[in-house]
Amino acid sequence: MSGSRVLVAGASIAGPALAHWLRRRGAEVTVVERAPGLRPGGQAVDARGVAKEVIRRMGLDAEVRAACTDTAGAYTVDVDGNVVETYRADDDGGDGYISEIEILRGDLSQVLYDDTRDGVEYVFGDRIAELTQDTDGVDVVFASGDRRRFDLVVGADGLHSALRGMVFGPREEFIRHLGLVLAFYTVPNEFGLDRWLIDYQEAGRSAGLRPVGDTSKAIAMLSFPAADFDVDHRDVEAQKSLLRERMADFGWETPRILAHLDDTPDFYLDQVAQVVMDRWSSGRVALLGDAAFSSSPMSGQGTGLALVGAYLLAGELAAACWDPEQGFAAYEARMRAFVEANQEIGRVHVQSLQGPPPDEEPDMEALMALADRAINGIELPDYADLPDSRPSTASSVAP
Repeated sequence: MSGSRVLVAGASIAGPALAHWLRRRGAEVTVVERAPGLRPGGQAVDARGVAKEVIRRMGLDAEVRAACTDTAGAYTVDVDGNVVETYRADDDGGDGYISEIEILRGDLSQVLYDDTRDGVEYVFGDRIAELTQDTDGVDVVFASGDRRRFDLVVGADGLHSALRGMVFGPREEFIRHLGLVLAFYTVPNEFGLDRWLIDYQEAGRSAGLRPVGDTSKAIAMLSFPAADFDVDHRDVEAQKSLLRERMADFGWETPRILAHLDDTPDFYLDQVAQVVMDRWSSGRVALLGDAAFSSSPMSGQGTGLALVGAYLLAGELAAACWDPEQGFAAYEARMRAFVEANQEIGRVHVQSLQGPPPDEEPDMEALMALADRAINGIELPDYADLPDSRPSTASSVAP
């Protein structure tokens, strides 16, 4: 079915990446985003292993690398700021703790949007309000009142996916809290930060600072254990109160970091969680990225999963002549083991913050094998027989 009409919900990373590949395979793509425009800043995200190859196949390697944070590496320090361990960006061929491709989430989103805006319709400030599907298509009612019909719909709208709740069921059925809460926000660089991330950890809590391209600023990162989490992900004041309460007595530079809570422009706090689902599709609707298989920020692989998943989802749909049953099934079959390895990495990282059980040494050989499966453990078909054309015409409602 040439010219299949696909609606993608979400314009962060997974959505625009999918739009890139769908358009190249011949689909007509609309991306709807509830925010009024692209959201700048955010945490640094990484691309490792096969994800770097996907970026290369997108033709965006130079653009992505030009927007990278240029982080040289990371230091873990003690409470007095003395360096305990050092990690460099070129460790493990650039796929280590600090990857060679490290970019702020908002900057990667901008690169992907700039690449696709001339061949993809972007609708900002709107969302899917209702959805009804039949054997031939999906009828969508938007919050704006607009009504349209699509052949396929894909939710790439993150951990708290509204589309997932609408089609698959309540969030409680799929979200697995890992017992940790993570916060980050921009602060003035009054700490002398220069290309090196600094991290202090003690008794399951952590505080860190990472550089960004603008040397006058830094990103603060804080985490603390929590057996449960019931703060609304949009209640910023409640989140800030919780962070102050849980980190008030933490050492190192934490008091200076917390002093900037009320004047930061981009505060973020949420549970560290994974999304676990038996299926990522239902009829003509599918999920991608964190909406389908969040591995949590502690895996360091959320962006990689989104990029690889976008490549495979578009490729398998096109290979199945846009038949959703065949295309979605093939996408899930290719991605499942890769996702599970990355989710295991996320769980292992959270557990490591609590310290190993008494008298138990970690199996380093097994951990290295797991890390390799999480970074490189998936085949990328070349889809040489499929249509492949770059976007050439514009239909965009720009922010």
